[in-house]
Amino acid sequence: MKSIFKIALIGFLTSFALAQDPTEKTAEEKQPEKPAPAKEVTVIMSTSMGDIHIELDSKSAPITVENFLKYVDAKYYDGTIFHRVIGNFMIQGGGFKEKDGSFKKQATNPPIKNESEKTPGNERGTIAMARTSAPNSATSQFFINVVDNTFLNYPNNGGGYATFGKVTKGMEVVDKIKAVKTATKNGMANVPVETVTIKSVKRSK
Repeated sequence: MKSIFKIALIGFLTSFALAQDPTEKTAEEKQPEKPAPAKEVTVIMSTSMGDIHIELDSKSAPITVENFLKYVDAKYYDGTIFHRVIGNFMIQGGGFKEKDGSFKKQATNPPIKNESEKTPGNERGTIAMARTSAPNSATSQFFINVVDNTFLNYPNNGGGYATFGKVTKGMEVVDKIKAVKTATKNGMANVPVETVTIKSVKRSK
């Protein structure tokens, strides 16, 4: 009797195994995998005082990131300077080159829309677009916040200042730059006495 029961049980398990082939994918498993989130672009800003790695934030600031990368890919920033440094505020660059002690303002692409309403705050280590008092006037110039500058966030200052990335490596270089001695040069205040040059800005491979 027991033998008959064992045979019947084996038959049941065999038929169940045939019906549920372990190598056969279920409907859920057959669903195509969701694509992984796009990896944000990181750029390396090589300066005369060291390298700064910046991860861009195209999710929050797509227009701003696209604009910045156009300048990067055109090697626009190569040879420009940090022309404004305020140690308890920010370091600013991306608009001038220096030759024989004089500054030459670089031609730019058209200004872009201000995205500050949807971007993260101006916290230490974030990079943001510099502009005039007109909200939608940013072109090539940027600044790196060296402290939390919440007063720059939307909607303050006529619309706020749009951040579009953050420093992920090289904040010690930013801190070295913020500590340089400054003076008034070429009619501009807070200019480093010893020039701080941006050698290049490139996409990280």
